[in-house]
Amino acid sequence: MKIDKEKELLKNMSVEDLENKFNELKKELFSLRLNSMTAHIKDYSQFKKLKKGVARVLTCLNEKKCLS
Repeated sequence: MKIDKEKELLKNMSVEDLENKFNELKKELFSLRLNSMTAHIKDYSQFKKLKKGVARVLTCLNEKKCLS
């Protein structure tokens, strides 16, 4: 149920908002990777969650660009 709500939110976002969200998620993933090399991370499932989030945003972004 939670994923469906996230998908709906992404579909309702504009292209600019999606690009900003994409950049934000990529920065979070980069900082998480950096922290994993320098310090111990308790929850490695964050990698998977962020990667899926990036993929969802890219999917919606590509759909919107194709429709335009």
